[in-house]
Amino acid sequence: MDPISQGALGAVASQVGSRRGKIRVVALLGCIAGMAPDLDVFISSSSDPLLFLEYHRQFTHALLFIPVGAALVALFLHPFVRRTLRFRQNYLVCLLGYATHGLLDACTSYGTQLLWPFSDERVAWNNISIVDPLFTLPLLCLGILAVVRRRRALAIAGLIWAIGYLLLGVVQHQRAEAAGVQLATERGHQPHRLSAKAGFANLLVWKVIYEHGGRFYVDGIRVGPAVTVCDGTSIARLEVRRDFPWLDPDSRQARDVERFRWFSDGYVAVDPDVPNRIVDIRYSMVPNTIDPLWGIELDPEAPSDRHVRYLELRESPPEQRGLYWRLLTGESCGPSP
Repeated sequence: MDPISQGALGAVASQVGSRRGKIRVVALLGCIAGMAPDLDVFISSSSDPLLFLEYHRQFTHALLFIPVGAALVALFLHPFVRRTLRFRQNYLVCLLGYATHGLLDACTSYGTQLLWPFSDERVAWNNISIVDPLFTLPLLCLGILAVVRRRRALAIAGLIWAIGYLLLGVVQHQRAEAAGVQLATERGHQPHRLSAKAGFANLLVWKVIYEHGGRFYVDGIRVGPAVTVCDGTSIARLEVRRDFPWLDPDSRQARDVERFRWFSDGYVAVDPDVPNRIVDIRYSMVPNTIDPLWGIELDPEAPSDRHVRYLELRESPPEQRGLYWRLLTGESCGPSP
């Protein structure tokens, strides 16, 4: 999730057990602790463009690291709050704030290594978008009101809102997945795997991806009072030997392809418009299209020790935004006539 959501949830969770006179300092500590795990974004390398993909949402987000991370935050902040809180109190507040981060991130589709170091599986429960104002704004407002009025009840209301919204996301995710299974069945397909991911900033429109016969099928599903399917498109699954016969399997580029495949949970394909580009098809502005947000580019002329090039492809032209709005409102599934 975005830093504002993480900070707001950390602050609210920490305020729930605080005393009236200490609610403001507790909220500040919880907010900082709730955002602290994302300091892993500074783990990067100018020579290895995929290093940050491996370390973001890794050890700092793991369940086992929560007590350690909370202790580091508490030690850093204690000189500023020691007149108000004993270190033990400071640590418990930071523990609550820090603990919310990895769990909230796991609710998104990006993937979080909660079980590190025992497993590198990227846990993704897919019940909320990475950015969702309907989740964040009420949570943030209730958290701020709790601080201003020094009322713990408002923080409790914020926490209830957050949990309730995430549970609604679970229900919507199950409905979207069920609709995806039905759609595949109607097409005569037997999905090798299927996943549903919340569209940008809402729980109404979902991107459903399933694999059948060596292809990924991408569709949009609007899960309102009624379920509406917006047919999408399909693309061939990446097959390295077929798509890049020139690639030396022992080269650094080949290893980078596998690193990117792991990060993308296997949802990778060759960009039909750029032959040497591999894209993560899980994300796009319009759910029933393949307009990736990031990918990697290979160079047939590169030496064996050179890395691939990492690309961010986050342009959102007006026609895409208009198409997404029409899908979101239920006006139509395709471009305006």
